[in-house]
Amino acid sequence: MILIANNDARTYTKRPLQVLTLVFALGLSACAPVVLGGAAMTGMVAADRRTAGTQLEDERIELIATNRLNELLGERGHVNVTSFNRRVLITGEVPTAQDRQRVEAAIAQIENVRGVVNDLAVMPNASLGQRSSDSWITGQVRAGIVDARDLSSSAFKVVTERGVVYLMGIVTQREAERVTEIARGVPGVAKVVRVFEIVSEDELRRLVPPPQPTPATAAPASGG
Repeated sequence: MILIANNDARTYTKRPLQVLTLVFALGLSACAPVVLGGAAMTGMVAADRRTAGTQLEDERIELIATNRLNELLGERGHVNVTSFNRRVLITGEVPTAQDRQRVEAAIAQIENVRGVVNDLAVMPNASLGQRSSDSWITGQVRAGIVDARDLSSSAFKVVTERGVVYLMGIVTQREAERVTEIARGVPGVAKVVRVFEIVSEDELRRLVPPPQPTPATAAPASGG
Protein backbone atom coordinates (compact mmCIF):
# COMPACT_ATOMS: atom_id res chain seq x y z
CA MET A 1 0.00 0.00 0.00
CA ILE A 2 1.36 3.41 -0.97
CA LEU A 3 0.62 6.69 0.71
CA ILE A 4 0.06 9.35 -1.92
CA ALA A 5 0.38 12.95 -0.80
CA ASN A 6 -1.59 15.14 -3.17
CA ASN A 7 0.46 18.27 -3.78
CA ASP A 8 -2.43 19.78 -5.73
CA ALA A 9 -4.73 19.91 -2.72
CA ARG A 10 -7.74 22.13 -3.26
CA THR A 11 -7.71 25.51 -1.59
CA TYR A 12 -11.08 27.13 -1.03
CA THR A 13 -11.45 30.86 -1.43
CA LYS A 14 -14.59 31.64 0.56
CA ARG A 15 -12.50 32.00 3.67
CA PRO A 16 -8.92 31.16 4.65
CA LEU A 17 -8.89 27.38 4.79
CA GLN A 18 -6.31 24.86 3.72
CA VAL A 19 -7.22 21.40 2.53
CA LEU A 20 -4.57 18.69 2.49
CA THR A 21 -5.34 15.32 0.94
CA LEU A 22 -3.55 12.15 2.01
CA VAL A 23 -4.94 9.32 -0.11
CA PHE A 24 -4.24 5.62 0.29
CA ALA A 25 -4.51 3.25 -2.66
CA LEU A 26 -6.91 0.52 -1.54
CA GLY A 27 -6.74 -3.08 -2.71
CA LEU A 28 -10.17 -4.64 -2.30
CA SER A 29 -9.31 -8.24 -3.09
CA ALA A 30 -8.69 -9.08 0.58
CA CYS A 31 -11.63 -7.12 1.92
CA ALA A 32 -14.85 -9.05 2.39
CA PRO A 33 -17.96 -6.87 2.36
CA VAL A 34 -19.96 -6.75 5.56
CA VAL A 35 -23.31 -5.10 6.14
CA LEU A 36 -24.16 -4.44 9.77
CA GLY A 37 -27.87 -4.54 10.30
CA GLY A 38 -29.96 -3.69 7.30
CA ALA A 39 -31.27 -0.27 8.14
CA ALA A 40 -31.02 2.60 5.71
CA MET A 41 -29.94 6.07 6.83
CA THR A 42 -30.95 9.05 4.68
CA GLY A 43 -31.21 6.82 1.65
CA MET A 44 -27.86 5.04 2.14
CA VAL A 45 -26.86 1.91 4.03
CA ALA A 46 -25.79 2.75 7.56
CA ALA A 47 -22.96 0.23 7.73
CA ASP A 48 -19.27 0.38 8.51
CA ARG A 49 -17.34 -0.32 5.34
CA ARG A 50 -14.63 -2.26 7.16
CA THR A 51 -15.02 -5.95 7.81
CA ALA A 52 -16.08 -6.91 11.33
CA GLY A 53 -12.63 -8.41 11.88
CA THR A 54 -10.91 -5.20 10.79
CA GLN A 55 -13.07 -3.15 13.16
CA LEU A 56 -11.92 -5.33 16.06
CA GLU A 57 -8.33 -5.11 14.84
CA ASP A 58 -8.51 -1.30 14.78
CA GLU A 59 -9.72 -1.31 18.39
CA ARG A 60 -6.87 -3.63 19.35
CA ILE A 61 -4.31 -1.39 17.63
CA GLU A 62 -5.61 1.69 19.44
CA LEU A 63 -5.49 -0.09 22.81
CA ILE A 64 -1.94 -1.35 22.32
CA ALA A 65 -0.82 2.07 21.06
CA THR A 66 -2.31 3.81 24.10
CA ASN A 67 -0.50 1.45 26.46
CA ARG A 68 2.80 1.92 24.65
CA LEU A 69 2.46 5.70 24.67
CA ASN A 70 1.74 5.70 28.40
CA GLU A 71 5.01 3.83 28.93
CA LEU A 72 6.92 6.00 26.46
CA LEU A 73 5.69 9.47 27.41
CA GLY A 74 3.82 9.24 30.68
CA GLU A 75 2.36 12.69 31.31
CA ARG A 76 4.68 14.34 28.78
CA GLY A 77 2.60 15.17 25.78
CA HIS A 78 -0.98 14.82 24.57
CA VAL A 79 -1.28 12.18 21.87
CA ASN A 80 -4.37 10.75 20.17
CA VAL A 81 -4.25 7.57 18.10
CA THR A 82 -6.98 6.72 15.58
CA SER A 83 -6.83 3.48 13.61
CA PHE A 84 -9.03 2.96 10.55
CA ASN A 85 -8.64 -0.11 8.37
CA ARG A 86 -5.30 -0.74 10.15
CA ARG A 87 -3.88 2.63 9.13
CA VAL A 88 -3.07 4.85 12.08
CA LEU A 89 -3.42 8.62 12.41
CA ILE A 90 -1.37 10.22 15.21
CA THR A 91 -2.36 13.70 16.35
CA GLY A 92 -1.72 15.95 19.33
CA GLU A 93 1.36 17.52 20.88
CA VAL A 94 4.72 16.28 22.16
CA PRO A 95 7.55 18.30 23.77
CA THR A 96 10.42 17.35 21.42
CA ALA A 97 11.09 16.22 17.85
CA GLN A 98 12.72 13.10 19.30
CA ASP A 99 9.48 12.25 21.09
CA ARG A 100 7.61 12.69 17.82
CA GLN A 101 9.88 10.18 16.09
CA ARG A 102 9.75 7.72 18.99
CA VAL A 103 5.96 7.78 19.05
CA GLU A 104 5.75 7.04 15.32
CA ALA A 105 8.29 4.21 15.58
CA ALA A 106 6.47 2.63 18.53
CA ILE A 107 3.14 2.62 16.70
CA ALA A 108 4.57 1.48 13.36
CA GLN A 109 5.93 -1.64 15.11
CA ILE A 110 2.49 -2.77 16.30
CA GLU A 111 1.47 -5.98 14.57
CA ASN A 112 -0.80 -5.55 11.53
CA VAL A 113 -0.41 -1.76 11.27
CA ARG A 114 -0.35 -1.05 7.52
CA GLY A 115 0.70 2.59 7.64
CA VAL A 116 1.13 5.62 9.90
CA VAL A 117 0.23 9.27 9.31
CA ASN A 118 2.16 11.25 11.92
CA ASP A 119 0.77 14.76 12.35
CA LEU A 120 2.07 15.36 15.88
CA ALA A 121 3.06 18.94 16.64
CA VAL A 122 6.17 19.72 18.68
CA MET A 123 4.76 22.24 21.11
CA PRO A 124 3.17 22.54 24.57
CA ASN A 125 -0.05 20.63 25.14
CA ALA A 126 -3.21 22.23 23.81
CA SER A 127 -5.23 24.04 26.48
CA LEU A 128 -8.48 22.67 27.87
CA GLY A 129 -10.26 25.50 26.08
CA GLN A 130 -8.75 24.43 22.75
CA ARG A 131 -9.70 20.81 23.34
CA SER A 132 -13.24 21.85 24.19
CA SER A 133 -13.40 23.83 20.95
CA ASP A 134 -12.05 20.84 19.03
CA SER A 135 -14.73 18.59 20.51
CA TRP A 136 -17.40 21.08 19.47
CA ILE A 137 -16.02 21.21 15.92
CA THR A 138 -15.97 17.41 15.71
CA GLY A 139 -19.59 17.28 16.84
CA GLN A 140 -20.63 19.87 14.28
CA VAL A 141 -18.87 18.05 11.44
CA ARG A 142 -20.47 14.75 12.43
CA ALA A 143 -23.88 16.40 12.65
CA GLY A 144 -23.40 17.83 9.18
CA ILE A 145 -22.54 14.39 7.82
CA VAL A 146 -25.62 12.85 9.45
CA ASP A 147 -27.81 15.58 7.97
CA ALA A 148 -26.40 15.07 4.46
CA ARG A 149 -28.83 12.96 2.46
CA ASP A 150 -26.14 11.71 0.07
CA LEU A 151 -23.62 10.43 2.65
CA SER A 152 -23.48 7.47 5.02
CA SER A 153 -22.41 8.79 8.42
CA SER A 154 -20.88 5.46 9.42
CA ALA A 155 -18.38 5.71 6.55
CA PHE A 156 -16.36 8.50 8.21
CA LYS A 157 -14.18 9.06 11.25
CA VAL A 158 -13.67 12.66 12.33
CA VAL A 159 -10.80 13.89 14.54
CA THR A 160 -10.06 17.53 15.39
CA GLU A 161 -6.83 18.94 16.83
CA ARG A 162 -6.23 22.68 17.30
CA GLY A 163 -8.86 23.51 14.71
CA VAL A 164 -7.54 21.03 12.15
CA VAL A 165 -10.16 18.50 11.06
CA TYR A 166 -8.92 15.05 10.01
CA LEU A 167 -11.30 12.92 7.94
CA MET A 168 -10.81 9.15 7.60
CA GLY A 169 -12.81 6.53 5.72
CA ILE A 170 -13.21 4.27 2.73
CA VAL A 171 -14.96 6.61 0.31
CA THR A 172 -15.45 7.58 -3.30
CA GLN A 173 -13.99 10.78 -4.72
CA ARG A 174 -17.47 12.31 -4.72
CA GLU A 175 -17.93 11.50 -1.04
CA ALA A 176 -14.47 12.89 -0.24
CA GLU A 177 -15.28 16.21 -1.87
CA ARG A 178 -18.74 16.37 -0.30
CA VAL A 179 -17.59 15.74 3.26
CA THR A 180 -14.74 18.22 2.84
CA GLU A 181 -17.30 20.89 1.93
CA ILE A 182 -19.24 20.04 5.09
CA ALA A 183 -16.14 20.23 7.31
CA ARG A 184 -14.93 23.51 5.86
CA GLY A 185 -18.30 25.11 6.57
CA VAL A 186 -17.99 24.66 10.34
CA PRO A 187 -16.88 27.80 12.21
CA GLY A 188 -13.41 27.54 13.73
CA VAL A 189 -12.02 25.04 11.22
CA ALA A 190 -8.54 26.15 10.14
CA LYS A 191 -7.62 23.24 7.85
CA VAL A 192 -9.06 19.96 6.60
CA VAL A 193 -6.77 16.94 6.25
CA ARG A 194 -8.22 14.02 4.31
CA VAL A 195 -6.80 10.60 5.16
CA PHE A 196 -8.99 8.53 2.86
CA GLU A 197 -8.88 5.24 1.03
CA ILE A 198 -10.43 6.15 -2.32
CA VAL A 199 -12.55 3.57 -4.13
CA SER A 200 -14.57 3.74 -7.32
CA GLU A 201 -18.37 3.74 -7.32
CA ASP A 202 -18.31 0.13 -8.55
CA GLU A 203 -15.94 -0.91 -5.76
CA LEU A 204 -18.18 0.82 -3.23
CA ARG A 205 -21.20 -1.14 -4.46
CA ARG A 206 -19.25 -4.35 -3.90
CA LEU A 207 -18.25 -3.22 -0.42
CA VAL A 208 -21.76 -2.16 0.59
CA PRO A 209 -24.43 -4.07 -1.32
CA PRO A 210 -27.94 -2.64 -1.20
CA PRO A 211 -30.13 -3.96 1.62
CA GLN A 212 -32.40 -6.82 0.74
CA PRO A 213 -36.14 -6.23 1.16
CA THR A 214 -37.63 -7.82 4.24
CA PRO A 215 -40.10 -10.56 3.30
CA ALA A 216 -43.65 -9.65 4.19
CA THR A 217 -45.09 -11.63 7.07
CA ALA A 218 -48.13 -13.62 6.03
CA ALA A 219 -51.28 -12.73 7.94
CA PRO A 220 -52.69 -15.57 10.04
CA ALA A 221 -55.67 -17.31 8.51
CA SER A 222 -58.94 -16.37 10.10
CA GLY A 223 -60.96 -19.01 11.80
CA GLY A 224 -63.95 -20.49 9.97
